[in-house]
Parts: sequence; structure tokens; C-alpha cells
Amino acid sequence: MADFVLLISDWYRLNARELPWRNTKNPYFIWLSEVILQQTRVDQGMNYYLKFIENYPTLNQLADADEEAILKLWQGLGYYSRARNLHKTAQQVRDEFNGAFPKTYHEIIQLKGIGPYTAAAISSFAFDLPHAVVDGNVYRILSRYYGIDEPIDTGKGKKLFQELADSLIPEAEPALFNQAIMEFGAIQCTPNNPDCESCVLNQSCISAFNSDLIKKLPVKKGKTKVRKRYFHYLHIEKGLEIALDQRTGKDVWEKLYEFPLIEREDDTMPLEFKDSASLSYQTKHILSHQHIYAFFYKSDETEIDGLDLKFVEKSQLEDYPIHRLMEKYLESR
Repeated sequence: MADFVLLISDWYRLNARELPWRNTKNPYFIWLSEVILQQTRVDQGMNYYLKFIENYPTLNQLADADEEAILKLWQGLGYYSRARNLHKTAQQVRDEFNGAFPKTYHEIIQLKGIGPYTAAAISSFAFDLPHAVVDGNVYRILSRYYGIDEPIDTGKGKKLFQELADSLIPEAEPALFNQAIMEFGAIQCTPNNPDCESCVLNQSCISAFNSDLIKKLPVKKGKTKVRKRYFHYLHIEKGLEIALDQRTGKDVWEKLYEFPLIEREDDTMPLEFKDSASLSYQTKHILSHQHIYAFFYKSDETEIDGLDLKFVEKSQLEDYPIHRLMEKYLESR
């Protein structure tokens, strides 16, 4: 185990990418980067991170911000519940901790939207506490190196990998090791076609040079069923105004704006549109557990049965946070 820790740490010192959130001990900046990088590549998340710290340089400024402004800044990044939780957590820290980010793992994990991985990351990166991070990269490295075929998406598997990672974390420089193992998974022990020949761990890695094991590990017990949905949108303009609705309820894109929508069980044009609208654009939009088949219709009618149409100034459309599917449609025009 000591060799594993030493080899990965030495590799990191030579190969680490220069990333802005690695040059700070500010827990707010570290937390912000971790939230942004969930489900997001570093190259995509970088600009969002820089925009957020420019617009909200302190946690209290983020807490005091309007949620709609935060969603607008987040636009295009997806998984918008992250942005809403980011705002709520900032308000929780402002209200319950006088704006000072808590300094212990136990306190951090109590914050809204923060789980074991993020709590461990903030604890080690900001406060040098020995809490092991376990993300997709860590699952992949540990399962391949030790030849573990326990599924990572079960309670038993998560417990096993967390305990293994905890046994590896050094008391000295825990932040460096956590950064090292994640970086190693990101650029060396990659999901597909890792370069085992040049890997510093290949002499002791159980999966090294065994393409069968590399492809099979880590193991997942089962895939989440994909839901198909059919969204029928109505694009209506009235003079200098355009019809726009805000999504409500616990569903995708909560609190974002879009055209008036009728959801159906299939791709058939809604009866409400038959006499007044024509199809102008259609696309398939893929989310993690949903495939959305979207149809956009244009109409000159300003009253449609079954729809409560609300209009906003077209010149102000850019002020409203919209989801990527709406962006795709507007870009196609």
C-alpha cells in the first residue's frame, strides 16, 4: 500500500494539470469547483467556475444573489439542481455559520446537497484533514489495481471501496494524495484504452496488460432504465412579445423558462395545435436517464385551448434562464 501511495503521489507532482481551484485553500472556491465538476468535464466547467467567482467572489454574495440570476449564469451546464442546491447551501452557511464555511467533515456533510465525496474533498483540500475521496476515477483505479469485482453501485460495494480508500489516505499531505488519485484516473487510468505500458503502477496492478479485466472493471450491477418523453412546444409571438412559461414541480429543468408545452405519450401533434400550428423543428435531447423527443411548432394564434399563455418582451428573452433544449431551438432559427 505504501508503494501505491508513493508512486501515485510522485506521478502527480510530475503530471498535475494547472487548475485554479488547486491553488487555493478557500473552502468556498473548492466547494464551488466540486459542484461544477460533478457530471462535467474540466474543460467545460472551467469557464463556469471563473464566471462564478467573478460574479460572486464571496460565499455571502452568492447567498444574497437572486436564484434566477444564478440559474442564468449556470445556463448550458445542465443538472440544474446543482445550481439550486449551491444557492441553498450558501444561504445555509450564511444563516447557520455566520457566513464562515464549517471546518469539520461532520459539519460539512450536514450541508444541503453535500455528500461523502464532496465533504471529503473540501475537508482535505481546504483543511488538510485525512478524509479519502471516492469518485468515478477512484473506483476505476482501485478496482483495476486490486482486481475488485464488487459492484460499485451497491451499498456493499460503496462501503468496501470507501474503507479501502480510507486505509490508503496518508496522515501527511492527504490533500495531495486525494488530488493525485483523481488526476491519475482522469489522465492515466482512463475508462477506455488506458496506457498501461507507461503506467507507474503496472508492476503491481492486477489488471495491467490484461485487456479483459480493464474492460470489465469497475463492475456495475445494473443500468438505470431510460425514460422516453415527448415534448411538444408552441412558439408564439405577438408583436414585440413572445410566449414563455417557467417550469415548476420536481422535474427536469425546474424553474427554467421555455415555450408553452404539452407533453404527450407519443410524437403525434397535440389536438390543440392541429388547426393553428405547423411543425418547424424537431430534435432528440439526451439526459442521463431520459430521452426527450422535442417538437417545436410555430403559430400566429395568441389563444390556444388548454394553455394559459403568458407573454414577455422579446428584447428581454436573454434575461431569462433557459435550458439547453430551448437554446438548441433558438440557435437553429
